[in-house]
Amino acid sequence: MRVLSGIQPTGRFHWGNYFGAIAQYISMQGDPNNAFYFVADLHALTTVRDAQRLRKNVLDAALDLLGLGLDPAKATLFVQSEIPQVPQLTWLLMTVCPMGLLERCHAYKEKKARGLTADVGLFGYPVLMAADILIYDSDVVPVGEDQMQHIEVARDLAGSFNHLFGETFRLPKGSILDGSAKVPGLDGEKMSKSYGNTVECFEDLKAQRKKIMRIATDSRPMDQPKDPQTDNLFHLYANFANAEDLAEMDALYRRGGFGYGEVKKKLADAAEAFFAPARERRADYEAHLDTVRDILREGAKRASDKAEEVLQRAQLACGIR
Repeated sequence: MRVLSGIQPTGRFHWGNYFGAIAQYISMQGDPNNAFYFVADLHALTTVRDAQRLRKNVLDAALDLLGLGLDPAKATLFVQSEIPQVPQLTWLLMTVCPMGLLERCHAYKEKKARGLTADVGLFGYPVLMAADILIYDSDVVPVGEDQMQHIEVARDLAGSFNHLFGETFRLPKGSILDGSAKVPGLDGEKMSKSYGNTVECFEDLKAQRKKIMRIATDSRPMDQPKDPQTDNLFHLYANFANAEDLAEMDALYRRGGFGYGEVKKKLADAAEAFFAPARERRADYEAHLDTVRDILREGAKRASDKAEEVLQRAQLACGIR
């Protein structure tokens, strides 16, 4: 079973990225031939319009993923734009893609509803994502719930192509990531770069602690018991705490007689300890960038070999090879 997923380099990864997706990527790795993960720089072009920034973001994304535990001995890590077969397959899929299918996609509809300019890149984004998925004969694509529509688009396009030209593509299945919408940000909304409410995995520890101390809380008196299950601060702490510490925090909430500042300090300490090994790994990789480039180069070679096999299959099927 081949697992595939990509993550955009639109900024440094935050707690929501890690607990919502990256931690599960890591848990699914095991065989580099069956665990494909890529930095989606082509997708990022719909929002990042600064070449220097994009190059830096791509390198930071690779360093962050490796630091967080993606193991090149257990997974294939590569940069999307290093696989030239992907845009070639995108065009083949576009020729069988109905306009109405793309007009119904959420990202395009939301921008249009908000009166924002939606360019062709955003409109055709789901076709590029379909090519990403289909070109590696992916079986499972772990995604957030809001991305499941794109898996359905990939399946629809694969089905249409197979119907017209014969069995060519494997139909993938989407797998909704646990916790993909359960990491609250500083303001209580879902943690997201677009909301400006994130805590990054590798940001300066002093700056991180200041952010945590600013997390929005309610104004209930200190002596009043509180329901931990409805409290965003508790939910953040739950991501880092072991079972014993979490049970102790749960009891504290239900008993009352505490201040949120106390919880925030425990959260900051727990997060610092949790990511400490990752910080060390990332620093080591950053000190050996040639090693990182070799990892990405080898990953691109493995991914490109598979992509070429599938692209040729599609080209032969539709008559252009």
